[in-house]
Amino acid sequence: MKPASSRPIDGRGGDYPEGSPLRALNDFYGAFNGRDLDRMTANWLLTSEAVMTNPLGGISRGWEAIRSVYERLFNGPARVQVEFRDYTIHEYPHVFYAIGRERGQFRRGEVVVDLAIRTTRVFVLVDRRWRQVHHHGSIDDPRLLGDYQAAVLGP
Repeated sequence: MKPASSRPIDGRGGDYPEGSPLRALNDFYGAFNGRDLDRMTANWLLTSEAVMTNPLGGISRGWEAIRSVYERLFNGPARVQVEFRDYTIHEYPHVFYAIGRERGQFRRGEVVVDLAIRTTRVFVLVDRRWRQVHHHGSIDDPRLLGDYQAAVLGP
């Protein structure tokens, strides 16, 4: 395990070594914050083994289900920006996982919700490239979770 890092990852930094876990994470956040479905597709394992679970979408199994979540988010009226902070990376020869916190903001019209999400991301090495195979996000604060659900599911 590498020590917890205070350097946020938001997809804008580009100085991470090619093939490194930090590069894979940065690529994900660049795709997410840039609303770039092609980059997102390049980041995930494109099989039925991929799984994503989050406070609003529940469990999405397989790349096609995960892709549809990102399509709705990227093509909808809401804007979500997050960065990955206070994380540790646990790396092995063919897998790494990163555990940390996402901080950011959800905006839709005049509605703004500051986000604080506990996040775990798991990547596997396929053809010398890290591919995300699992994401788990949760919101600890019940009030924040309620505000976020109301903002996303609201009128």
